[in-house]
Amino acid sequence: MFCGECGSSRTATVESRKRPDPRPNDTTIIARLPRAPAVISVSIPAEVPAPVRAVAVVSAAPPASRAALPAAVMPTRATFVLTFSTGQRVSVQGSGLIGRKPLAQPDEIFDELIRVADADRSVSKTHLEFGQHDGEFWVSDRVSGNGTVIRRPGETAEALEPGRRYVLPRGTRVEIADQSFSIS
Repeated sequence: MFCGECGSSRTATVESRKRPDPRPNDTTIIARLPRAPAVISVSIPAEVPAPVRAVAVVSAAPPASRAALPAAVMPTRATFVLTFSTGQRVSVQGSGLIGRKPLAQPDEIFDELIRVADADRSVSKTHLEFGQHDGEFWVSDRVSGNGTVIRRPGETAEALEPGRRYVLPRGTRVEIADQSFSIS
């Protein structure tokens, strides 16, 4: 069966040496399911009335005077001024994104896209999301590369967990990598 001098097979032919490759085919295309749309934050246009929040009225007044009291209160948007370490000042009333070159996902709508000048590129392209809830300002880290730290007045610094909203009072300093801004 084998040659005594060279060790090659005497019965093997070129055709018998061809075997199918047992490895899986790496060029197989895997069909990917489309990404389910997810809304992280949606602003409410000024033309459409905001959702109504019912307010319970407790009073010892006679029933006739209760009819004159409003049954619901429309929430209002507060104005916040963001003062950046770069000297930039921006007044905001709704929701938005902050970064070197902020970009909303196709299924997201924001009122503001705030660009931060950062030559060192420590700030991510879309670093931070902000918005309002019941007149209070909140921020959320958008899985940034260098993270976000908040310094509330009179409290210790706190690193933000990506994707979680943090309500901030006026006077808070927000550090986005090597840059920062304060809320007033």
